[in-house]
Amino acid sequence: MRACIQQRFHQLPHTRFSFLHPPRIHAYTVENPTAPSREDYAYANVFLWNTMIRKQAENGDITRDPPLLYYIQGLRTGLGPNGQTFMYLLKALVSGKNVNEGEEVHASVVRTGFASREFVSGALLGFYVANGFIGQARQVFDEMPQPGLVLWTLMIMAYVCLTHPGEALELFRTMRGVSVMPDMVAVAAVVSASGLLGDLGIAKTIHCFIEKSGVEVDAFVSSTLINTYGECGSLTDAYRFFQETAMKNTVVWNTMIHQSLEHNNLDLGKQLFDSMPERDVASWNSMIRGFANVGQYEEALALFHDMEISVFRPNTLTLLSTLSAWASHGALEAGAWIHSYVNNNDLNRDGSLDSSLIDMYSKCGDIAKAIQIFEVSQKRPLHMDIDHMRFGNAWPWEESSVLIL
Repeated sequence: MRACIQQRFHQLPHTRFSFLHPPRIHAYTVENPTAPSREDYAYANVFLWNTMIRKQAENGDITRDPPLLYYIQGLRTGLGPNGQTFMYLLKALVSGKNVNEGEEVHASVVRTGFASREFVSGALLGFYVANGFIGQARQVFDEMPQPGLVLWTLMIMAYVCLTHPGEALELFRTMRGVSVMPDMVAVAAVVSASGLLGDLGIAKTIHCFIEKSGVEVDAFVSSTLINTYGECGSLTDAYRFFQETAMKNTVVWNTMIHQSLEHNNLDLGKQLFDSMPERDVASWNSMIRGFANVGQYEEALALFHDMEISVFRPNTLTLLSTLSAWASHGALEAGAWIHSYVNNNDLNRDGSLDSSLIDMYSKCGDIAKAIQIFEVSQKRPLHMDIDHMRFGNAWPWEESSVLIL
């Protein structure tokens, strides 16, 4: 890997790295009445070095100018990296999924003694998690002699994000064993872990810890608890907490509505929806999808019309979820009405709804209409729409259409 990087470096114009040389720095500091010291030159060079690497991360174009090239050239000119150098470099490499190069940077971090800096270790941990390497992330964490709250929280969140809830809870117990007090972010991550396990007992234990510890419960923690109780199968506990918590923003209301609908309690969902002090697009989408999923088309369309005259207009997610529900229930008339609405309001200009429309018509038995949309569609992945056509054509009287494809 290093040989490949060095080869690419020699193929690049040297002037691209001229910002690293002291004469260039002097041009920017010559008007300063105080003569710059050697330390001033070194700081300015490292600052520009870091800036170039950071720009690569922000631009996202790391194939033409790999960030590791800038790093290697800086080392060749005698510059010494600081913590920000590694932080920017790892951020740039994450965007390109360059695992091998990230491991080289990890080795440089260890060699230069920055592995004990928590924010550098946090960047390394984040790099490995972003690429799905939870074992390497845990190694970074374990090599920190005294990890702070931020690193504990990052590691717990990493386990949750990569669906290792048991390890997340075990690490939380270890964290408490060394008397590190979690904040609301760590608590939310642990609550999510119990939801992934689907263990109601653990969820209640974590909830009890939150109440006794005095950890601040914000809207994010509240919505996470409601969602976790729902995922553990207890709508009763979710609703009880919803009634008790003082933190009820729109997200918390939407979470409670979502769980009500997930548990097929449309009455509670509608009651909550009608009681909301403020709604957003997600509120409307949840209710429309909830009624559509159980085949209550008239109620779903009535809500759809109400949404039209509200301050919120149906968006792509509204239409996608509605079409999906109509397709699963074979509701051709309702699906055709949505299609007409889409056409009248020019909501499929980019072709993002083509696949859902094909799916809906084919599952509802109108194969001719599905083929018509398929033929005029220009902007969707071909294989996706062919799959929808094949799946939808699983009707004995339409076998000829399948054979054509």
